[in-house]
Amino acid sequence: MDYQQKLAEKLTILNERGNGVLIRMNYIKKICSDPKLRPGFLTEKAMEPAVKYINKKFPNIDFRGNIQNLTSIQRQKSEVLAATASYYDSFLDVIEFRDHVYELLNTIDACQCFFDIAFNFDFTKNYLDLITTYTSVIVMLSRIDDKKALVGMFNCAHEMTNGSSDPSYPRLGQMFLEYDHPWKKLTEEFGPHTKSVTAALLSLKTIYPRRNLPAEQWRSAQLLSLLSTPAAMLDPACCETMACEYLPLDVMERWIIIGFLLCHSSLNTNQASLELWKMALRSGLFLNYTRDEVLNIHKVTEDHFDGMKGYSKRIADIKECREHVLANCGAMHRERRHFLRVALKELYKVLEDEPGLLGPKALFVMMALSFSRDEVLWLVRHSENMPKMKTLDDYNDNQMAELLFHMEKLRGLMRKYNHVVQRYHVQYLAQYDALLLNDTIQNMYVCPEEESVLMSSFVSTLSALSIKQVDNKEEFDLRGIRMDWLRLQAYTSVNKAPLPLKDYPDLAKVMNMIQFHTRMVDSVEEMLYETSELSILCFYPRVFEKMFTQSSEEMTMKRYLMSFPFICSHFSQCGHPLCPEETEILEKRSLRLCVTFLEQIAKQTSSVVMEICAEQRNLNDQLLPKHCAESISAARYRKQKKPMPKKGEVQKEKPGAESLRKDRTVATNVDKMHMMLTELCSSYSLGSDFMVFEHVVVPAEFLLSQLEMRLTEIIIKMTNYNQTTQEITRPSDLLAGIRSYTSCLHSLASYISVDVTRLVKNVLLQQTQPLDSQGGPTVTHYYTTWYLEALLRQASSSLIVHCPTMQCFVSQSTENEQSFRAEEFSDVSELQSLAELIGPYGMKFLGENLMWHITSQVSELKKMVIENMDILVQMKNNFDKPEEMANLKKRLTGGENVLKRMTIIGVILSFRSMAMNCLKDILRKHCPFLMAPIECLRDFISPETDIKVTLSVFELASAAGIKCDIDPALVAAIGSMQTDNTPVEEEFKLSRLLLVYIAVSLPILALDPNSLYSREHGGHNNNIHCLAAAINQLAAAMFTAQNKNIEQQLKEFLLLASSTLLQLGQNVERMDVKNRESVYLLLHMIVEDSPFLSQDMLESCFPYVLLRNAYREVHKAFVITLA
Repeated sequence: MDYQQKLAEKLTILNERGNGVLIRMNYIKKICSDPKLRPGFLTEKAMEPAVKYINKKFPNIDFRGNIQNLTSIQRQKSEVLAATASYYDSFLDVIEFRDHVYELLNTIDACQCFFDIAFNFDFTKNYLDLITTYTSVIVMLSRIDDKKALVGMFNCAHEMTNGSSDPSYPRLGQMFLEYDHPWKKLTEEFGPHTKSVTAALLSLKTIYPRRNLPAEQWRSAQLLSLLSTPAAMLDPACCETMACEYLPLDVMERWIIIGFLLCHSSLNTNQASLELWKMALRSGLFLNYTRDEVLNIHKVTEDHFDGMKGYSKRIADIKECREHVLANCGAMHRERRHFLRVALKELYKVLEDEPGLLGPKALFVMMALSFSRDEVLWLVRHSENMPKMKTLDDYNDNQMAELLFHMEKLRGLMRKYNHVVQRYHVQYLAQYDALLLNDTIQNMYVCPEEESVLMSSFVSTLSALSIKQVDNKEEFDLRGIRMDWLRLQAYTSVNKAPLPLKDYPDLAKVMNMIQFHTRMVDSVEEMLYETSELSILCFYPRVFEKMFTQSSEEMTMKRYLMSFPFICSHFSQCGHPLCPEETEILEKRSLRLCVTFLEQIAKQTSSVVMEICAEQRNLNDQLLPKHCAESISAARYRKQKKPMPKKGEVQKEKPGAESLRKDRTVATNVDKMHMMLTELCSSYSLGSDFMVFEHVVVPAEFLLSQLEMRLTEIIIKMTNYNQTTQEITRPSDLLAGIRSYTSCLHSLASYISVDVTRLVKNVLLQQTQPLDSQGGPTVTHYYTTWYLEALLRQASSSLIVHCPTMQCFVSQSTENEQSFRAEEFSDVSELQSLAELIGPYGMKFLGENLMWHITSQVSELKKMVIENMDILVQMKNNFDKPEEMANLKKRLTGGENVLKRMTIIGVILSFRSMAMNCLKDILRKHCPFLMAPIECLRDFISPETDIKVTLSVFELASAAGIKCDIDPALVAAIGSMQTDNTPVEEEFKLSRLLLVYIAVSLPILALDPNSLYSREHGGHNNNIHCLAAAINQLAAAMFTAQNKNIEQQLKEFLLLASSTLLQLGQNVERMDVKNRESVYLLLHMIVEDSPFLSQDMLESCFPYVLLRNAYREVHKAFVITLA
């Protein structure tokens, strides 16, 4: 008869089902109480009359007489039916669960089952779990305010659709009414079960007090210490009640509190019951039903007993226990947490050093995790729900990070050395447990057939285990043994059982030990879940975040902060198949918390790293050449033995003075920052990655992301660009600062395993683009803007002169003091630094912006050519007729404007040429083996090569900073100006006439007093020497775009320019020949700069003697005669 009851199977299934129903009820409560998640049909204005009417009349709702109140449901009956169906079905699940629980509890009472946690642990635990789960479901159901509206609306819609109520509706309505005051009804229901429940609870009278000791007794007993008895270190940790040693404390308290609430009669009749109950009442103020739903222990118990006859003493006990909790509990648990922090750290250090001890001492690990979890859960539920009081500090813990960290470390150790634990326990089961069990069975004087079969199977299964299975990495599945042991407990715990378990304590002890050992073989992960999962923190985000904040403010806790995001990996384990809708909410919350914690840790770490880098940069900055003037001056004064000038200020310390220490114990600011960095980076040692639901989280990537963001911000800040005042940091200074930061960042690798090289490359590569990954301006953007808006704009108005001799731009001394000196931003070292900073990509962007300015000037030049087209055509045809040319010249307008615009183009191209040369130098230094083939490829190009191939090769060479005969960027820019409407021949005509325009306008330059050639600068004071570059490169680009012969057109230009300049020599008495020689040199510069013209061509149309005399004249002022 008892074998057919299947008590073990029913208890297992109903507990699992009950957990699902409980989670489902909690989810419905949360959904209905949250305005953002509340079902739409409960919040609609049109539904308000129906909802009010249903709540008022429930469950006897008149669907026909009051149709006016239910009109809104009538209109949307199908939608309402569909929307409320899942809620209705969930409430039906509660009825179904209740029916099965009633049936099973009655069966257990009829069988007069024996319960003792020390003997039939699984049977007793499942029985007590079922009672608390069922009670929690009913209480949770009573807390759903909208349950009547949900069920009533469903039934209304059902009747309106099908013409009749749902068959289950009457029972459901009756259940809602019965459980409006759940504890009263539940107490009535459990009256018949008092004997069984009380017996099960009283079996905790030895276990619970032993688990609920103060920290002083733990410390005196050296609990969890492997070092206290070194001789016994290798002995297996065993006891008679192994599973009870890591049974959660809050589970036992929930059993006791809820059990005696339901079956309270023994509190007045049994002293043991009273003592156990009072001990549980002194343990705290709150217990969890599920998630964040709590039972206010003293309030609910007092309200329940209030009004009952004979319970006045119990109410006094409740008040006394509550006062005890408020006075002592916070401090007691604080001390426990302090003890556990030290104990877990010691345990972890020993096991990490000797992982082989995980086999015999696995029970210690489970106990340590379970004890720690108990303290975390207690603090969480009390922190959230605690009333305001003076001793609130006892309910905050700024060192929680350390406890969580060591818990995670122990969990990680068990996972890492799972094979060690398996290997040990497989041998233990096969070579000791199987033999011991066999001996125990042999010593039994009676053994019925069913029990004999089960026990024989235990022995045979355990004996068959071998170490080879571990070596071959076979999957173990010993759940069958544990289920059969639960069945055996059920068979042997009923009244008048042929084999009463209470008469065979040795069998119970051996099987309880075997059960633990089998779990160490095939379900370590499940054991870790039972003893250390902290998914409750997902439902207390405010407390969780507060714990993190408090810990992060403590210097000594920074090395443990990574435990908080790692805890988020637990949250995926708390879902249930009966409530899949909750999973998405949990996933979002888990990821939000995880990302928040990781970002905060990364921000703290990156802040410290950047502060150290800033300090290092300041030290490196002191060593820059620009700061050595004072030292040189001081040395000079010492050498001349002159007294130092008194300025009334303290002499500056030399670089390196900060390293001289008189006392090593005195910590400098840098020392403190390095210490903090060490602490924060130690936190990352907890693990390289972890899973949060289906997401792989890599903490180091968050740090790299923050470092990338901070480094980008610092680089932009160091650039110091001010658009209003046109101020910017010199490229060489910025480069020195970046190098200081990057070298300091590379030292981070000695603290933590991160790819700093990848970080630096990512940041610096983004700076070579106009915008970074966040859409913000970069170094490339700022320097391009500055060189165009500040330097080249002033160079266009001759305030800044291009100096070929020194390969830079030089500021001219003017009355208005300039905000910067051009030579400090445009010499070779600065432009090389610029090329190093912005690279080929940045140079390409700079070039594109320069080309835009050139094309805008070319557009204006074309307009001027079109205005003077007829005159220019005549001048082209009559250039060898001086009288005709003189007349035409008088009619020509805008010559100065043409030369001015061409000079601007020349200045831009000269700057571009200098920048490209510096880029070439940098690339030769970084990748010489790449540059040589590119130069070889460029040299291979001949005039006969196809123009498309030529431009492709030149584009490659130009990107590397190598000078080409034809500028591909300029060709592309000129080509983009040509519209489809304008024929190529027309464009060609305009280009030729532009050269004519320039040639005939050259004599005008002699009128400008600034056209004087300066030998010091190697150019003219008004930048007209840049015309050489402008004419050559612009002509080459225009005629390439039009597919015409460049050399032929430049020869024509040279002939026309020579003719007009020679006419300057005839005006001997006029003032406009003052700078004639300087203008003559311009013709020589054009030929020298051109790859298409030669000196022979020049001499054929312009006498060399004039050039020689011109050079002699312009150099007269610089001739030094030696006496």
